[in-house]
Amino acid sequence: MKYDYAITFACYNSVHYTKTFVDSLIKVGTPLDRVVVVDNGSSDETRDYLLTLPLGGRIYNKSNQACGVAWNQGILHLQAEWSVVMNNDLIVSSQWIEHLIKTAIDKNLSVISPAMIEGELDYDFDAFASESSEKMKKVFRHHTQHAVCVCIHRSVFQEIGYFRANPKLLGFEDTIFFHDLEKSQFQSAINGSVWLHHFGSITQKDMKKKLGKSEKDVLMKVNDRHLLQQGWLERKIAKYKSKKRNEAWRKEELANYGMTLHGERVNHAFNWR
Repeated sequence: MKYDYAITFACYNSVHYTKTFVDSLIKVGTPLDRVVVVDNGSSDETRDYLLTLPLGGRIYNKSNQACGVAWNQGILHLQAEWSVVMNNDLIVSSQWIEHLIKTAIDKNLSVISPAMIEGELDYDFDAFASESSEKMKKVFRHHTQHAVCVCIHRSVFQEIGYFRANPKLLGFEDTIFFHDLEKSQFQSAINGSVWLHHFGSITQKDMKKKLGKSEKDVLMKVNDRHLLQQGWLERKIAKYKSKKRNEAWRKEELANYGMTLHGERVNHAFNWR
């Protein structure tokens, strides 16, 4: 079955990772005419590279507008039933988009994210993804998702709106959007039928470097309680519940499968989160 979808990602320098990501899309047969790239004012060879690609759209911002603005630009440039918002520091696996959308439709989900491994690519990802997709295809973490890669049905935008378009947020836009999603009737999940490899917040690291910050520094201090319209105690309770929920998922998945839907490569081994 063919699905109506569009893919968008923002980039800011780090052309090597953008090339690696696009190469992985080409390798698995993802059509580039369904991909919209929003460049947030790169100063390296990114724009020259993008001109060589048969993309569905190229949007060049004069300065860094952050993710919320860029994601909205990409989503609206190539409107589809399903919009996939992704990072550019990824590698995808075979039939990733088809499996994501099929699973979402079969399980009546409006938002879905794949499982992932983060860190160094020091293992055979293709073999790992093939084996793990079969092993973990029935595993779901319901009522959650992540912005590394998230597939969203257009009805969600029509009901709760798009991402917060404020360049000063610098990465908090997804938290606000997912908070609004949680208060809606839409169902979301992370599922193990699709895996990707995430090198790990490369764009944010590049932005921190340009701002003279270390990798351990916060990119931008935000009052999350204010932005989410939560009181101090309410925010504290929400964070506690989220932590306990993640711990329960990890414990159950490890007990049943010996792995989880979120792994990290540490010292050439998998650390399950």
